Amino acid sequence: MLDVITITAPVFLIIGLGFAASLGGLVSREQVRGIGAFVLNFALPALVIKALAERPIGEVFNPWYLLAYGLGSLAVFGLGLAYFRLVRGRGLADAAIAGLGMSASNSGFVGYPVVVMVAGPTAVLGLALNMVVENLLMIPLALALAESAQQRGEGVWHTLRGTFGRLARNPLIIAMLVGVGLSLLGLRLPAVPARVVEMLASASAPAALFVIGGTLHGVRLGGLLPDMAAISLGKLALHPLAVAGLFWLLPPVEPALMAAGILFACAPMMSIYPLVGMRFGLEARCAATLVMATVLSFFGLSLAIALLQH
Repeated sequence: MLDVITITAPVFLIIGLGFAASLGGLVSREQVRGIGAFVLNFALPALVIKALAERPIGEVFNPWYLLAYGLGSLAVFGLGLAYFRLVRGRGLADAAIAGLGMSASNSGFVGYPVVVMVAGPTAVLGLALNMVVENLLMIPLALALAESAQQRGEGVWHTLRGTFGRLARNPLIIAMLVGVGLSLLGLRLPAVPARVVEMLASASAPAALFVIGGTLHGVRLGGLLPDMAAISLGKLALHPLAVAGLFWLLPPVEPALMAAGILFACAPMMSIYPLVGMRFGLEARCAATLVMATVLSFFGLSLAIALLQH
């Protein structure tokens, strides 16, 4: 257990440092957003380019990993959508955002810093593969369903086209294309750009964790506990179980990569979840759920690491 705490404690201590800095007024909310923008637009894209460009294309696009993680995420998304739509009687937008919270991990900000300490360099490959699933499948699907419920006269396919258009301008997507291109062509970045990419990539994990802590400060839980509990349970329990089950059913992948995928699924929902929910008037629930899931993920990640190490 001490080994598990040694792995996970630094991650949550940096999150706590970000929270304390925001609480004490050392950084403002705008400054936290600025650090987050740096991570999302520069550090994480650099990390993705580094991960993809340094590996052969056959290793980068592991079809069985993508299938296991993608199908597991889709299954949990469908369960969340059905539960909030049919059992809780919520609208399509509400249910779609709830399903997204259950099935899209915070792979870059929480998952990666934990996984890299367990799986080493394989963590970066898992991060790149997860970004394919999250950015090209889960987020567009949830947004298309949610926006189609609010756009009269505009269907899912119209919304999907708009969503993919926005994703095409996303630095992470551009980074994936650059990395894949370099991998396909067997090229390496020149020394100076490669060093710049490496320096930016190395800043991604600590800065991302600091942003999580700073973002959590000031969030009020309110009377949202039933929804928060349902979404957190789906994300922290059902998602890793579904992904692990698919890894077990499908042809095997490298053990370290499989462990990385399960740990990524144990991470809380993505940090932009409240921003996604804001478009549909759900920012309070999304932010409060992010707080709960981030705190509870300490125990889930610790348990998963302990199980995977035996």
